[in-house]
Formats: sequence, structure tokens, C-alpha cells
Amino acid sequence: MILSVTPMSPAELDRVSRPDDGAGAGALRTERGNLPLASLDVYATITGLVSRVQLTQEFVNGYPDPLEASYVFPLPDRAAVTAMTMTADDREIRAELRERGAARDAYERAIAAGQRASIAEEERPDVFTMRVGNILPGERVTVALTIVGPLPYEDGAATFRFPLVVAPRYVPGARLPGPSVGDGRALDTDAVPDASRITPPVLLPGFPDPVALSIAVDIDPAGLSLGDVRSSLHTVSGEGGHLRIEPGERADRDFILRLGYDGGTSTLDCVPDAAGNEGTYQLTVLPPDVDAAVRPRDVVLLLDRSGSMGGWKMVAARRAAARIVDTLTSADRFAVITFDHTAEYPSGLATGLVDATDRHRFRAVEHLARADARGGTEMLSPLRDGLTLLANAALADNGREPVLVLVTDGQIANSDQILRDVVALVGRTRVHTVGIDRAVNAGFLGRLAALGAGRCELVESEERLDEAMEDIHRRIGSPLVTDLTIAADGLTLVAGSGTPARLPAIYHGVPLVLAGRYRGSGHGSLSIRGRTRDGHDWATTVAAQRREAPAITALWARGRLSDLADRYLTAPSEEVERELVDTSLRFGVLCRFTAYVAVDSRVVTAEGQPRRVVQPVEPPAGWDLLAPPPPTAGVGGMRLMSLRMPGTTDEPAAVGTGMLRLPPKLGRPAAADPAADVRTELGWLREIVATEARRLRDAAGRPDHERRELLADLASRLAALIAHVSSLGIRVDGVPAINLLVQRLRTGDDLEDIWTEALGVLDGFAAEIADAPAAEIADAPGAARQHHRDPRPGFWKR
Repeated sequence: MILSVTPMSPAELDRVSRPDDGAGAGALRTERGNLPLASLDVYATITGLVSRVQLTQEFVNGYPDPLEASYVFPLPDRAAVTAMTMTADDREIRAELRERGAARDAYERAIAAGQRASIAEEERPDVFTMRVGNILPGERVTVALTIVGPLPYEDGAATFRFPLVVAPRYVPGARLPGPSVGDGRALDTDAVPDASRITPPVLLPGFPDPVALSIAVDIDPAGLSLGDVRSSLHTVSGEGGHLRIEPGERADRDFILRLGYDGGTSTLDCVPDAAGNEGTYQLTVLPPDVDAAVRPRDVVLLLDRSGSMGGWKMVAARRAAARIVDTLTSADRFAVITFDHTAEYPSGLATGLVDATDRHRFRAVEHLARADARGGTEMLSPLRDGLTLLANAALADNGREPVLVLVTDGQIANSDQILRDVVALVGRTRVHTVGIDRAVNAGFLGRLAALGAGRCELVESEERLDEAMEDIHRRIGSPLVTDLTIAADGLTLVAGSGTPARLPAIYHGVPLVLAGRYRGSGHGSLSIRGRTRDGHDWATTVAAQRREAPAITALWARGRLSDLADRYLTAPSEEVERELVDTSLRFGVLCRFTAYVAVDSRVVTAEGQPRRVVQPVEPPAGWDLLAPPPPTAGVGGMRLMSLRMPGTTDEPAAVGTGMLRLPPKLGRPAAADPAADVRTELGWLREIVATEARRLRDAAGRPDHERRELLADLASRLAALIAHVSSLGIRVDGVPAINLLVQRLRTGDDLEDIWTEALGVLDGFAAEIADAPAAEIADAPGAARQHHRDPRPGFWKR
């Protein structure tokens, strides 16, 4: 097999010129060269859509004393670390996977006793730490990790990505007392209590002795038809299915291969455990061959990372935002903005719309994964920026569908100002809102979604997130098949082991991949049923085939551990922690509660502590680390700023300990006439309902699948708006009819009947509000009085 390796275009790479040779200020130099990491060797074997990587790190002691080396390094976040070995003095020691506390104790005891030892720990899904102790002077010690991971596949190509550097990360919060838990450059804070473990020192540009980097890849299509192979590094050569980078490349950017595969067939692989009556299955279902004409999209994603988003909300919001990015295809463009009192774009990406390449999407997801709750909520500026980006792009008349997605709790006081100022910018942009909170600002989010004829999803718990995000995905991703169900014949699926109760949709060019656990012999089949875009039934049945493929079991275990880790972050409990540890140890896959530890039984040094050295890392390609930072004040990475809220003349908000206090004048002023204020509330509701009815009439001739989507989106907006009106204590006789309509819209009944019913209910509700005596409505128990009992905002921002 002869491979043709095509370098990616400059536009895809966004590569920048490298600095001149010569050490930059602050570079670490010794007479014996770079310390302590001498080389990185990455050897990957790609079999179909699964990669197996052997990552070898070689440490060299250039000191006259025994050395302990620490190295913080990245791995693909969906990859599973399944084995580790340490080799020193021609002796190979296989590491054991233990509970993290026990592994650390074993490592520390070995170091104190003068034995060689190494330990690998997971700090984040994509950040790991390696420590190697008691390396003798002049000695070389190598540590090899075995990693298996899936290759994402879409639009006829699979992507292999291997990260090579941990980029600097923003660390918010106040410094914790006492020593830090790691040796990194950042101090531990109350917001990031392990910041010192994920922030390695960074070499400034120009360090003359970089780590020697070697990357080799063997490709086995495994029955798929392999076409063009494209690389993110220009110095790649290939022959006979083997690729290798040329010497001289630096570990300052990700290594990416894109492999052109023709589509295969749907498969159901069943991998039995070595013992017992259970196993792991992986179902791959190809998209059906139906009309898939979908307009490319320009998508702007806004993520609220303000202080009120702390806790489970921030975890859920990050997941929601990342899944939205995952729905994009190479035909789309996008921008991601995270905001609190300032707005931030992903590093390495332009501030405008960029192509949704694998590289760009990864940068965006990486940025979202680092978002932590902090600061106040300045929403108007990022909303303006996002809508302006889309409006300017629409002026080019490029045929793209403009979409804006806002993920927030909506806890702001200036909602009226925002709605007033952005209405002129909405144009034909579809605006979707995702409200994450147990007391979400439904009125604001519903009105904003109504302006953009989008969907309003209210997520009151993490359990509701999957359902809500699937609905958003349908609107953004234009799925081919929805409402999927799964049925087993001859297989007993283990409940809660992986396959979600609510299955995701099937999208054009992207196979549906489900994994979980089963009991029994592994013979039988799985059937998937759903509904196509035009409302027709669709089904496929895939027969099981037993395979000896431990990688499938490891990948399922990694996914299961990630789900459990998310549960633990939102609601820590001993039960979840125990399940994390048990799953990790049972299937031999590293997680944050376990660690691989290797101990050489030989004593090689006198008892005592070796010299400790932290391995500095390369600056990420394209980063300007010499640029002056923005003015800040505070401790431990916490920015303390004087904020003047928009539209006010008050003194700047006072910043206290962890509290941003808003001036009382920022609240909604008490109305002199409560009845007039109720008329205002009902006035915008009537206007929205009338607009919704007009939209239905305008869309009467659209295809059936588009009309169903319009009705489903309408249901989400009406539910949010009626919930808001009810929460104010304003009673309108037509509300029960609207609630019944929402339920009917969600059932998917006969399209023509429900379309006619929706028009009738909306027209009747708008007429009722117009004819209702304002004074009578205002006298409803608790209506305006409840709404105006306190002119200040009903929340405080951290």
C-alpha cells in the first residue's frame, strides 16, 4: 500500500513563524543540556477507527545527585491509559494500577527507601502528571504508557489527534493557605485547589535544546477503503502504510492526521470478559441514505461563566456547549465566546467566524473545558458581538444559516435593556437559548428566543441536560433520524452501563456509536428504530459478532469513568467515588481516583530525598508569552476590577470578599402605577403571541419536517413565557389553553390538525389579552405587588 501524504493548507494550520534560534529570557540551561526530559517517542497503530499508542518518555539525570523528575503532559481526553512500564538499567518493571492514595504512598515509600519508582496520575481528562524518582547521575530512565482511543469519523474521514503540550490556563480564585500540592507555576486557589499540578513552567521562545520528538504511525484500514491522508505537520513522509515525521519538529502543537475512509457497514461487536458471563458491546450504525441537503451554518456560541453559574450549573453548561460544537461539520463556520465581566475567545482562534475544522473545534472544546465560574454578568456586549458577526456574514449572502446559541442562567437585571438593544441586530439569525438553573430567568430567555424564532430549553438539573441538548442539536445539526429507540434480541443489556435512556439522533455523515455492557453469550442482534426528517418510520437491525478486541472494552470503560466523574463533580458522594475506583481497577483504565505506580525492588541510592526538578514545557505555537498581561490586582489569579454597569451613573460596584455588590439603582424601578406595569408585561406577551401566529401562517407551505420543527420550537418558547407570567402572579384565563397546546405540540400528533389548533389558540390568546380590563388583571392576588416588592435585583453576583 502506498500512502500519499498531503500537508494541510496554511489556512487550516494557522501556523506562525518560529522565533530565531538562541535562548530567550528565562530559558533553563545547564552544561548538560535540557533537564530532565530528553525525548518523547509516539508510536501509533491505527486499525480502522481505533488507535493504540505507545508513548515513551525518556528522562536523563544531568546532575551529580539522584534526581526526581516531574512532567505534566497532555493526552487525548477520550483516550484510555491501559498500561505502564518503567525501564532502567536494562530492567523493566510493569506498573500496577492502584487507588490513588495507595499508589502515592507506595511511591513515596520507595523514594524514601532509595528505590527507583514512577507514578502516573490523571489531573484532568486531558492532563496527566508523571513523576520518576531516584534517577542516578548520568542515568536514563524510560517510562512507556499504552493508550487506546477512538478516531472520530464524519464526512468520509477519520481524525487521529495526539496533543503534545499543556498550554497555560487561567487560574481564578483566592490563594489557599499553606503549601501548594504540586510544583507548577500557579498557586492553589479556592476555585482551583490543584492549580499547581496542572501549570508546568513554560520555556520562553528560543530555547535552543528542545525535547527530541519522534512520531511514527502505522495504518491498517481494517477493511475500509483508505484514500487521501492529510497531516498537520509538513515534515511527514510515508511508505507502505508507515508514516514518520522528520527530525527537528518541536512538541509545541498537536499532531493531527486526517484519513479519508470510504463508509463501511453497520456493526455490532461483542467482546466477552476474560471471566464471567458479561462483556462489552459496541454498536456502529451508519446514517441512512436519504436526502441530506442541509444548508451550511454560521454558529456563534455564547457561554455564561459568571459567578452565579458555579457548581453543577458550570459543569452542565460546559458539557452542553462542547456538545454543540461537536454538532458542527467542516462545511460550517463558528465562533465561541465565554463571558463574565469580560469576554474571551479560544486561544489560537481568530475573533471572528472560523471554519469548523477538527483543529478549530478541538481548540474551542479545550477552551470550554477550562471555563470556571467567576465575576459578574456583562451579557449585552457579547450578545452584540455575536449577533454583529452573524449579521455581517449574512450581508455577504453566502447561503449560510446564521445561528446563535446562548447558554446561561439568565440571572441579570438589565434584561429589558438587552432585549431593546439587540432586537435590531437579530435579523434572520435563529437564536436558541439554554437556561441552566433551578430558578432560571425564563421570561428573559423565552423572549430572546422568540425574537430569533429559536428554541428555549430550561434545564433545572443535570438529569434534564441530555434531553434538552438533544432538542438543541436537532435544531442546529439537522438530523436525518430522530426519536430513536433500541431493542435487543438474544442479548441482555445491562441497564445504566452506557447506552443512554434517550438515544442521540443520527446526523448526515456521522455514524451513531453506542457502547455498553451485556450479559450472556454475546449472540443475538440489536434493532434501532426512529423517524426520518419527513416523518417516515426508519429501522435497522445489526447482528452481533463476537470479537477479541480489548480496546473496545477499554474505550467503554473510559467513557463510563468520564460520566461518573461528571456526576462526582456535580454531587460528590462516597458511592460515586467507590464506583469510579472499582470501575477503573476492574477494567485497568486510569482515572482521577487511581494511579499507575512502578517500583524497582532494588535499592540504588542512600535513604533521603532526591533533587526535585520540574520539566518545563514548550510554549504553544502561536502564543506570545512576552506580551504584557492586562492590568489586574489580587491574589492567586483572581482579578479584582471596578465595574461600572451599563446605563448607570453610579459609583463603581464595590468588590468585597468574593462578592460583587450591585447598586440598588440597578434594579427595576418600582412603577408608580402597578396596573400600568402589568399592562406592559402583558403587552409584550401579546406581541410575541401574535408574532408566533404570523410565523405559522408564513410557514404553511414548508416541508412537513420543517413545520414539525417549528411547532416543537414554538412549544419550548410558549412554555418558558407562560411560566414567567405565572411566576409574577398575573392570572389570565387563556393560560390553561396555552398549557394544553404546549402538551399537544410535544406529542407529535397529526400535523395538519395540530397546526390549525395552534393558530386558533394563539389568535384567541392574543385577542383575550387585548380585550382584558387592565385594572381587573392588576387586582389579581399578588400580581403587581409581588412583582414590585423590592426594586433591587433578586440575586447577588459572586
